[in-house]
Amino acid sequence: MACVHIAHDCILGDNIIMANNASLAGHVIVGDHAILSGYSLIHQFCTVGEHSFTSFASHVNQSIPPYVTVAGEKARVKGINSEGLKRRGFSSEQINQVRRAYKALYRQSLSLEEATKRITEMAASSPELELLVNFLNLAERGIIR
Repeated sequence: MACVHIAHDCILGDNIIMANNASLAGHVIVGDHAILSGYSLIHQFCTVGEHSFTSFASHVNQSIPPYVTVAGEKARVKGINSEGLKRRGFSSEQINQVRRAYKALYRQSLSLEEATKRITEMAASSPELELLVNFLNLAERGIIR
């Protein structure tokens, strides 16, 4: 859309949406099916996970895990992108598994290491969570938490 800015050395996934004035600093990675709403700003070296969503005018200074929705001038986690997952054909059970992983990561007062371990265990029976496990193991800049 109009006035989108993609700085140097960015890597963009397939089927992403960048609304008006969304901006990426250098070395940003955007995963497949991510949606960056208007005026979203992504700090350098951050990663925007697959199927994630930023609301209007989100200022992102840490990486966004897959499936997560963030909002705010200092972006904060608001939930999972369940509507986007439905539109992409995820089953109710798959969305529930993503929701359970989200709760382990954000609602159970676990350390990042403990949450990653728990989600890794969940991924054994829910392949869609492998995407999240890989992201958590590789996040260099830290994640919005």
